[in-house]
Amino acid sequence: MNHENAGATATVNLPSPHAAGERAAVILDSIEANPLFDRLRTSTLAYPECWATFTGYPQVAEWDLDADGPNLFVEALRTMAMKAAVYELTGDEQAAELDVAAPVDEMVHALTAQFTVLSRIQADLSVTFIHSTDNERFGYDAEGYTDQVYRAAGWGEPPRRYWLAKAETARRLGILFEHYESIGVQAGGRSHFFTFGR
Repeated sequence: MNHENAGATATVNLPSPHAAGERAAVILDSIEANPLFDRLRTSTLAYPECWATFTGYPQVAEWDLDADGPNLFVEALRTMAMKAAVYELTGDEQAAELDVAAPVDEMVHALTAQFTVLSRIQADLSVTFIHSTDNERFGYDAEGYTDQVYRAAGWGEPPRRYWLAKAETARRLGILFEHYESIGVQAGGRSHFFTFGR
């Protein structure tokens, strides 16, 4: 997951934030009411113990998986509901791959790794959950379309602890990369020189 690059752009006109937000709120309520919801939540929150990137969660100041994980799960679930709503309204997978802040996107990856339970919920609700790396865009900025849909869904303001704008993301990645390189971790966690005693 490389959050410092810009990706594709939407190919169709996006629906009004109001229409997308209203539908996203209904989708989220349906997910949370599904009998498999507790399993989805538990398994998603367990996932970061197995896998996490150097460029997603670590951008959160004083990051703590136990404290921040449940909050990020809420944000990831809202993101999936927003993307499903946009897809339902447009039929366009690329358009539905909304700009998302890196820490939230990392939890979305943890959520989508729960393939079996997520597929069952998707079938139960007759919605399509959208997540594809080839269509991801890493240019999330505050006050853009994603924030407008978020507010229109009735969820208030996106919590800025997790929803970091692109300039702040770049600044924090610069700091993280300096720290990583000081201990031999290169390219934002994509290589290192550790021999593990060999």
